[in-house]
Amino acid sequence: MKYTAFDSKLFIENRKRFAASLKPNSVALFVSNDIMPTNADGSMGFVQNSDLFYLSGVDQEQTILLIYPDAVTKSHKEILFVRETSETIAIWEGAKLTKEQGTQTSGVKNVQWVHHFEQVVKAIILQAEYIYLNNNEHSRRYIETETGEMRFNKSIREKFPLHKVERAAPIMHKLRAIKSEQEIAAIQQACNITEKGFRRLLNFVKPGVMEYEIEAELIHEFIRNRSRGFAYGPIIASGANACVLHYV
Repeated sequence: MKYTAFDSKLFIENRKRFAASLKPNSVALFVSNDIMPTNADGSMGFVQNSDLFYLSGVDQEQTILLIYPDAVTKSHKEILFVRETSETIAIWEGAKLTKEQGTQTSGVKNVQWVHHFEQVVKAIILQAEYIYLNNNEHSRRYIETETGEMRFNKSIREKFPLHKVERAAPIMHKLRAIKSEQEIAAIQQACNITEKGFRRLLNFVKPGVMEYEIEAELIHEFIRNRSRGFAYGPIIASGANACVLHYV
């Protein structure tokens, strides 16, 4: 992991704020993003579902977070499900979280392997009245493929058709608009890295330099300062390309 890890207190507090916004006797479920394929056995770089990260700090695939504030059993109030790793996975894909590391990262004490989710969630949800499911509700979203989140939501609705389903997105939008001190510090760090990138470019840009060379300088400075990359693709446009609003 390139970036500096957050203190789990941030995610514990975020979950408390979210749980306080739920209706009585509600279960909330959040699922990670898919690893998207390219060609053959290739895949794109993984980008986590930002709402799941906001509540858990877990930055890997095949992750599910369950929040049930009114659970009778204390260990069922929060459960984190992560992918069970192995020697083969560690060699081919890299290290994955152990249960202990899942707790250290998120502050969730009850961490289970994700292949136990179906078995565990059934007994818990049958005690609840409401199920909160998350979805991308951005006003300018454009999604042609069925995401893992969509498949997950469809599966939950089919398995528990008599439960009342509520939207988690409006709550998340409201909560995430208010930044904690730790979040503000992280945003400031991102601003500092961005400044370093621009100052590097000021010493590099001159007549004859190509657009891709400028982009290479910028990503170099970002990554060497422990950023995982661009927050969004930079628009580096010269000549006629400058007339294209989102030129990449």
